[in-house]
Amino acid sequence: MIEKNLDKIELIDIPKITADDGRGNLSVIEKELLPYDIKRVYYLYDVPSDTQRGGHAHRELVQFLIAVSGSFDVVLDDGKQRRNFTLNRPFKGLLIPNGLWRSLENFSAGAVCLSLVSDVYKESDYIRNYDDFKLFKGA
Repeated sequence: MIEKNLDKIELIDIPKITADDGRGNLSVIEKELLPYDIKRVYYLYDVPSDTQRGGHAHRELVQFLIAVSGSFDVVLDDGKQRRNFTLNRPFKGLLIPNGLWRSLENFSAGAVCLSLVSDVYKESDYIRNYDDFKLFKGA
């Protein structure tokens, strides 16, 4: 089950393998890490620091975000409260359940946001207006 309570959502550790000989690190995402099959992968990059991405909710889609380079903030909103998560480690990810409004902001120079999602793109799954989101949540 995917946690939808904002107070219980936490960053998830991604397994990290460190080379004994100083050749760097490797992180692996296998099917046991996420509670869904990955249907689409995309990434955001060259996002100006004063720009906001996201600004929507999904009816069904679930996504896992990773800052593979740099950092950015993810603000989650359940219609009653908001919570901020800073992603800045390539071995930590944020699992975002459906039904939450999300905004990505404060991108550092060179930040890359990797998104692993539970479905292919479907415009009908998006809620792009915050007032419509509040109605969707029953507020």
